Amino acid sequence: MDQRVVVREAGDGDVEVAAGLFRGYLDFYRVEVEDPGAPREFLAERIRQGESLVLLADVDADAGGVVTVGLAQVYRTFSSLALRPAWVLSDLYVAPDGRRTGAGRALLREVLRRAREAGVSGVQLETAYDNHVAQGLYEAEGFVRDEFHVYVHDLG
Repeated sequence: MDQRVVVREAGDGDVEVAAGLFRGYLDFYRVEVEDPGAPREFLAERIRQGESLVLLADVDADAGGVVTVGLAQVYRTFSSLALRPAWVLSDLYVAPDGRRTGAGRALLREVLRRAREAGVSGVQLETAYDNHVAQGLYEAEGFVRDEFHVYVHDLG
């Protein structure tokens, strides 16, 4: 399946679909949340206030139209090692119907591209993604692993 993936920044109109993907992410990691509305409110605040960079991956649906299948959330931080701004990619999730579309890779590549353009020292990858692919994309964007910790959980 070779679908075209478009990655875009989430806006106020994307809160519901982004929250659905975020809940999928939490379910995937078996994170229990007491208040069912908490993930939506959390993400809505991040999008509205710009506290996080929230990216969404859209693919063309088989029946026509566009479906949002992936979410990536980046927190801005500071690297005490490089004494420069840095990012942490904390959430990267692709819904089951978006697997094998390249959405995960497209999201990771876009995060790293934007980080390079922003001049950050590195991106800490705290997400379930193929370690080999993540490191290759990281280095392809000009980041040096020794200068910033790359921490990727393997899906196993």
